[in-house]
Amino acid sequence: MGSLAQRDLQDDEDKNSAFTWEVQANNRAYNVQFKEKVFLCWQKKKYKTNVIRTAKYNFFSFLPLNLYEQLHRVSNLYFLLIIILQSIPDISTLPWFSLGAPMVCLVFIRATRDLVDDIGRHKSDRTINNRPCQILMGKSFKRKKWQNLCVGDVVCLHKDNIVPADMLLLASTEPSSLCYVETVDIDGETNLKFRQALMVTHKELTSVKKMASFQGTVTCEAPNSRLHHFVGCLEWNDKKYSLDIGNLLLRGCRIRNTDTCYGMVIYAGFDTKIMKNCGKIHLKRTKLDLLMNKLVVVVSCQQVPLRVGQGCHLPGLSFLLLQNV
Repeated sequence: MGSLAQRDLQDDEDKNSAFTWEVQANNRAYNVQFKEKVFLCWQKKKYKTNVIRTAKYNFFSFLPLNLYEQLHRVSNLYFLLIIILQSIPDISTLPWFSLGAPMVCLVFIRATRDLVDDIGRHKSDRTINNRPCQILMGKSFKRKKWQNLCVGDVVCLHKDNIVPADMLLLASTEPSSLCYVETVDIDGETNLKFRQALMVTHKELTSVKKMASFQGTVTCEAPNSRLHHFVGCLEWNDKKYSLDIGNLLLRGCRIRNTDTCYGMVIYAGFDTKIMKNCGKIHLKRTKLDLLMNKLVVVVSCQQVPLRVGQGCHLPGLSFLLLQNV
């Protein structure tokens, strides 16, 4: 029995030691003081804002990044090499622009397509960041945008509202502070799930004035991608209360069958669980692209030494057009 109790105590200590995320309600000055080391003496704010950016490019990075991605195609590198060789009169009978012009046109078409897709991402990001929400500022709730949210803010949500960040449910108008949410945008499930606030916040935070004076501190695990797991504790009035996933409203959920609920932002922006699951946008490769890269390597290994040795012009125009059909 003694060994079991000691083991349980050690497990509790391990959990507490893993709590590296500390957020205080209604106190932006306290939360902004936390920094994390990036490199040597360079530090940045530990808690991210609620602004999201899923676009790949900006005004300055589009041209270099897009060219870098297009040069990852072995076929483009192959024909770039041919264009360079064709610019040498001794080994080529054709002008370099006979192949350079078609290649530039195809690269331009691909870049235009990527630009149109990325403009759509920018518009989507702008729409999401400008969604309205009610944030407790001073002693009243004021209408702000999602991008103005910070960790520790108290937010008021109504029926059919989308949750703007991962929030600790503090209270609701339902009995026992229940809150029903729809998570179809997160896990595809259409059935409603319920979340419940702690009884202490349900009984104490019964008015806007009391919520404005709420100074509870949440200590929990660092942001992660586990949608169905959350461990932490709320420290308030010298007492600690355990928290789990049943007390958390996740970003992207929609409030259902609940007139009004109140929550405290724990994770914002790219620290939220749904954004942790999104990951970064990578360059997509189809099986045809991978096969084409292998074929181009085989062709280049056979043709380049042979044609250079014979002093003849190098083929490529028809193959360039074929692999871009």
